Amino acid sequence: MDFTFNGIKSIFFDNRTTRQTIFKNTFWSAVSVVMDRLLKFILLIYVARILGATEYGKFTFALSFISLFAFFHSFSLPAIITREFAREEENKEEFYSIISLKILLSFISFLLILLGSFFITSYPDIRIIISILAISSLLNGFTTVFYAFFQARQRMEYETWAEIFQAIIVTGLGLLVLFKFPSVINLSYSYLLAGLAGFIFVIIFFNSKLFPLKIHWDKKVWWKFLVMSWPLVLTGLFGTLYSYIDSVMLGYRGMIIETGLYNAAYRIIFVALMPMSLISGSFYPALSGFFKKSKEKLQKAWEHQMELMILLSLPLVVGGIVLAPKIILSIYSAEYAGSILTLQILIIMAALTFLCRPFSDVIIVSNQQKKAFWVTFWGAVINIILNLILIPKYSLNGAAVATVITYIVILVMYFLQTMKFTPINPISLKFIFSFIISAVCCMPMYFVIAQPKIYNLNVFLSVTIGTIIYFAAFFALKFLLKRFKAVEEKL
Repeated sequence: MDFTFNGIKSIFFDNRTTRQTIFKNTFWSAVSVVMDRLLKFILLIYVARILGATEYGKFTFALSFISLFAFFHSFSLPAIITREFAREEENKEEFYSIISLKILLSFISFLLILLGSFFITSYPDIRIIISILAISSLLNGFTTVFYAFFQARQRMEYETWAEIFQAIIVTGLGLLVLFKFPSVINLSYSYLLAGLAGFIFVIIFFNSKLFPLKIHWDKKVWWKFLVMSWPLVLTGLFGTLYSYIDSVMLGYRGMIIETGLYNAAYRIIFVALMPMSLISGSFYPALSGFFKKSKEKLQKAWEHQMELMILLSLPLVVGGIVLAPKIILSIYSAEYAGSILTLQILIIMAALTFLCRPFSDVIIVSNQQKKAFWVTFWGAVINIILNLILIPKYSLNGAAVATVITYIVILVMYFLQTMKFTPINPISLKFIFSFIISAVCCMPMYFVIAQPKIYNLNVFLSVTIGTIIYFAAFFALKFLLKRFKAVEEKL
């Protein structure tokens, strides 16, 4: 191991070996996800506290509605770009045409969002918020095309710097607005300015670090990527539906306060999903490369990814359910006490999301986008039906239950599709063993954090102590199992 300055620099900035590249990508993905989500989470905490549940509900309703159109202006191009450019040599002309395609899709999406806003709400101020946030969302969506190219070249440090820059801008502007000019519309303008700043930064950065950009209108390239991406587009459409339709349906029914409470819980889930995002983001380029080069390496890498997801999902459920009241009341206020049960339900969904992600990744890597489409299609259908039944009766908690049931169905379908249509064998004793180890390690964690002396500490201390206990138990158990195995082999 080279511990000189150049050696350490090489570890974090060069692609030398598969293991080192995955480590480097994991590190930069972790920095990006943690900084981006934590900064934005801090901002939304202050939005909820300062503006109250009603105004927060308006803002999150607008964000959820706009997110329903993300599938269209994205058209799943980032995933296809990462996959295709990770396998082939750089093709600047094709990338130039992808930029022009993205411009066209963004313009059409903006018109659809504006038109849809007149049907989804009768509140004029929410329509204004939607129009402002729509432009911000389209600018952010445009930058994902460049991020996808960074990922294809396994240069995730570039994406990290850009995302951190934008997160700092949006958080700084947002907090300034909240403390000096508090209103939801002004907050929306801060998002727009941050989106514009991030867009300009990425354009300049791409030009200086990779190659000069230009726009090329080649319909053949458009058609090539649209044909490859349309199954993922439909997958994204229905995936977006079961992710955001609950908030939109709550808002559409005039449950603005309930929308605020529901999204207060959901924002905590976004933070809890950070480990999943960084692990998946690091493994995806490697999985894509292994699919073409070595099915054996693909299987091993996928198994490693799944084991990590299992070992993180169970303590998330146990700790989340126990500490949910403390988390909600500490982060927000007593006004959001109605979010406690919702968070306890949604934390189960978060664990299911951890388990779904490796299946989703390998299905896409295996060029089985059409199979993924059917999974998300039925997931969306089930979720909409359940929301129509449960929201009128149980409000935001009904929406949460509908989401959990949906993800259970999705996990089962992903498992069957992976087993049938990919080179991966998803049945392994390793996974059962990982579940058992994780469950055993959750027991001392639960016992400790449930004690009044620990539970009544600052919520971040309680979470930290629970995390330390879990991983201490995990490594101790792994050590004992290795010793037992060594003794057994000697006998």
